[in-house]
Amino acid sequence: MNRVDVEPTLLVWARERAGYGVESLLGRFPRLERWERGEVQPTLKQLERFARTTHVPVGYLFLREPPVEEIPIPDLRTVASRGAGEPSPDLLDTLYLCQRRQAWYREFARSTGEESLAFVGSAHLDDPIEETAARIRDALGFDLEARRRAPAWTDALRLFIGEADRAGVLVMVSGVVGSNNHRPLDPEEFRGFALADDLAPLVFLNGADTKAAQMFSLAHELAHIWLGETALSDVGPASRPTQRVESWCNQVAAELLVPIAALREAAPPGDSLEAVQDLARRFKVSTLVILRRLLDARRLSRDEFEEAYTRELRRLLARPRGSGGNFYLTQAVRLSRRFARALVASTLEGQTLYRDAFRMLGVRKESTFLELGRSLGYPV
Repeated sequence: MNRVDVEPTLLVWARERAGYGVESLLGRFPRLERWERGEVQPTLKQLERFARTTHVPVGYLFLREPPVEEIPIPDLRTVASRGAGEPSPDLLDTLYLCQRRQAWYREFARSTGEESLAFVGSAHLDDPIEETAARIRDALGFDLEARRRAPAWTDALRLFIGEADRAGVLVMVSGVVGSNNHRPLDPEEFRGFALADDLAPLVFLNGADTKAAQMFSLAHELAHIWLGETALSDVGPASRPTQRVESWCNQVAAELLVPIAALREAAPPGDSLEAVQDLARRFKVSTLVILRRLLDARRLSRDEFEEAYTRELRRLLARPRGSGGNFYLTQAVRLSRRFARALVASTLEGQTLYRDAFRMLGVRKESTFLELGRSLGYPV
C-alpha cells in the first residue's frame, strides 16, 4: 500500500482551518493522531478523503508549509480593525463560487449583446445621501408606494430582491456554502459582499442572518454597486463603521429604506414597541431599521437606541424560523433567478457543458437540473 509523504503540520493546519478538533475526526480517520505526529503516513485515497472532509484543495497538502490565504476582495468588515483571524473555508469557498458565477454571467452577457449597466459606478462618496438613495429607489422601482402594496415587510424583502435582480444585479441569498446544508455560513464572520461589474454586478447575502438584517445588508451592498466598489461587509443597522465607504453605504442604505423626511412626518413621540411596529408596517421594513432611523432623526439618543435595539433583536431572535421550504424555490433565491435562468438556457442550448452548469448550480443529477429548469419556466 503506497503512502503519501505529507508534512504533519499541513494536516494540523487543514484540520484547524476547518474548525475540527482531533477527537471529532477520529471516527473517520482512526490514525489521525499518528499522522499528525509523523509516525505514519496516509494513503493517497485517505489524504483525498481528508481533504474533502476539511474542505481544503488536496494540492495544498503537498506543500512544505501551510499557505497564507487572503480574502480575494477588499475586506471592509469592522472586525478587520480588531485583528480578525484568517478567513474560514466557508467564506472563501462562497467567494470563489460567486466569482466563478459572475465570470460566467459576464461572458454570457457579452455573447448575448447585453449593454453595460449605467448605474454601476454612477455614484460618488461626495454625492448627497438623499439623492443617491432616491436614484437607487427609482432604478429598482422600490419606492414607498410599491412597498405599501406588500402584505408584510418580509414580502417587501422578496420584492426588493426581485427588483434588484430584474434591474441586472445578480442577488444571491444563501445560508450555506453552495447547496451543502452541512456547511452553514456564520453571520458573525460576514453578512454579505458586493462584486461590482458593469455587466454582471453581484450581491451575496448571508442567508443564515436574520431576515431583518438581510434587508439592510441588501441596501448596503447595492450602495457599493452604485459606487462601483467591490467589498466584503459585516455591517448592520446598529453598526458605526469607521471606514468612509462603509459609513456612506450605511447612510444610503438607511435612507433608501426609510427616507428621513417621511419618517419625521410619520413618527409619533417615543420608542414603544407598538409605535415601532406601526412604522415598520407603514414603511415595510424591519423594526431594527426603524429604530436606526429614529436614531438618525434624533428621536432617540444613542443610549436609548442601543437599549431598544438590543431588546428588539433579542425578541426577533427568539421567534421560530421557517423551514427550508421547496428545494427549487430555494435554489432560485440562492442562485439569483437571473443567473439561474441564463445558465439553464445556455446549457439546454448546448453553449455550456452540463458538468460546468451542475458545478455552478450545486446539483448532481440531470433530473434535478431539469426540474430546476421547469421551476424557472422552461419547458424541459
